[in-house]
Amino acid sequence: MQDWKTLQEKVEHLSRELAEIKKTIATSKGDTDEEKSARKLIEVRNLHKYYKEVRAVDGVSFDVYEGEIFGMVGPNGAGKTTTIECIEGLRKPHKGSISVLGLKPWRDGHALRLKIGMQLQEGNLFYRITVKEAFKLYATFYPQPASWREMLKKFGLEDKQDVYYEKLSGGLKQRLTIALALMGKPRIVFFDELTTGLDPQARRNMWDLIREIRARGTTVFLTTHSMEEAEELCDRVCIIEKGKIVALDKPEVLIQSLQLENKVIFSATEAITAEMFGNLPGVSKVEKTEERIIIYGNSRELLTALIQTAETQAIPLADLQIKQPTLEDVYLTLTGRDYRD
Repeated sequence: MQDWKTLQEKVEHLSRELAEIKKTIATSKGDTDEEKSARKLIEVRNLHKYYKEVRAVDGVSFDVYEGEIFGMVGPNGAGKTTTIECIEGLRKPHKGSISVLGLKPWRDGHALRLKIGMQLQEGNLFYRITVKEAFKLYATFYPQPASWREMLKKFGLEDKQDVYYEKLSGGLKQRLTIALALMGKPRIVFFDELTTGLDPQARRNMWDLIREIRARGTTVFLTTHSMEEAEELCDRVCIIEKGKIVALDKPEVLIQSLQLENKVIFSATEAITAEMFGNLPGVSKVEKTEERIIIYGNSRELLTALIQTAETQAIPLADLQIKQPTLEDVYLTLTGRDYRD
């Protein structure tokens, strides 16, 4: 027998969440131009980088502010790594300007790298170096490094200090590279595809670690091909596609601004048809696929009306799911193609 009270509570809970999100977006006050300028750590203007006929980065402009987790997200080959390497001073742009902490990365590379931390996409250490040796090595790169003993303890690597890099799990390798990127006490740290190849639990652990780093006062710039990761971690997200920025804002603002629809999904028997739900308030489309009903809409009354209809007509709402729009939906809307294409 259908537990209508439980479903009603779920509807009311979701409605409150949606209302709170809208309230937060509507009432949040942005900084003044003067305040933003004072907090600006990275400024990129009209950045171009080519590889023969390929425009890897094609006119990119954005700012990164102190204390935020800024994410650049897009599919493989979108231009994320090239952009971050230009900002770090590892690649010379063909056109445009970059300022990081008041320095020009290509001209002031040595001075800049004393103030930032970098975890590269292809940042493997020598396979026969131990964890302790890696910390000691990185400590020699900076005039006033963090204590390698304290970093061992802070990142939970004390019991691994004599283990060779090749013997570490994927998650521990990433934890080590993050710690090494912070040895110089940087104001900004760069992570390029940090969680690629990690299992779900290791990814979640990395997310917690990144939040801790920001909480300690370090600004974080990360690139990722995971829309879920960007939505979960980032204060602001820059979506890049074929070397161009297609959207840049807070994840919740990007989702809300496009007025994307929610999806209500539940299992359906052969007797249940899509036409039974087409006249519910706020419904734009109803589909029936693989023994499931999918209702698209964005009206708060939709869920209440659905439960009332189901109760009246004795329709079991088995496996009920309510899916809100995500950054992946934003990408699809803006580019017209699936993120995995």
